[in-house]
Amino acid sequence: MDRHDHIAAVRAGRVGSMHSWELVTAVDGPGTRLTVFLAGCPLRCLYCHNPDTLKMKDGEPIAVEDLLVRVKRYLPIFKATRGGLTVSGGEPLMQPAFLGRLLRGAKEMGVHTTIDTSGFLGAYASEALLDDIDLVLLDIKSGDPETYRRTTGRDLQPTLDFSRRLADRGMPIWIRYVLVPGLTDDVDNVEAVADHVASLSTVARVEVLPFHNMGRDKWERLGMTYELADTPAPTAELVERVRGQFRQRGLTVY
Repeated sequence: MDRHDHIAAVRAGRVGSMHSWELVTAVDGPGTRLTVFLAGCPLRCLYCHNPDTLKMKDGEPIAVEDLLVRVKRYLPIFKATRGGLTVSGGEPLMQPAFLGRLLRGAKEMGVHTTIDTSGFLGAYASEALLDDIDLVLLDIKSGDPETYRRTTGRDLQPTLDFSRRLADRGMPIWIRYVLVPGLTDDVDNVEAVADHVASLSTVARVEVLPFHNMGRDKWERLGMTYELADTPAPTAELVERVRGQFRQRGLTVY
């Protein structure tokens, strides 16, 4: 299609920008998942391990119908493992029209749906879009606003607001917290996250994810400065301390 038709298709959600996809088990939601990584993200996380997904223009255009054909191919696997479709990124809510069409098509096939989001663009998610989501993997990257801005370049409040909106509508949530020594490991910072998460009635689990720098090579290939090059992985003791802070509030923690 020509440029005008392409732009119209993108605005209507018929065409999206996709970075990649993979079939995974017990990683991005229950069962075996077809995880689709959309291109584009408003955050600039210091530890991002997929910096090649940050710009929407760098993704490959894909028609929603073509992606749904791929989803349909795995229906027997989803049924056998109680898995489904997970839309990640990047940030899936950068493309709400495309995401909405993709989720609607998946639900019409009876597929369990999940999005992995920072929640920063939660205001872009319509009620109709949320109706087609069975589970949200919500990345809360800090409980302290200054640390959040240092980590992501953005404000924390939209994520907190979105999490409250999800809980108020009864949406199941899995929280993800990346533990970075010297950045997100401060006791008070973790306490703030844990307090907020404990106030959300629909949180089923918390995943404390130890920092790694396996994305460093991608940053270098893209000519980007990786500020955490000298940051070590957290020790087992630090990981257990942080997980314990969440467990103290009666949360199920991994």
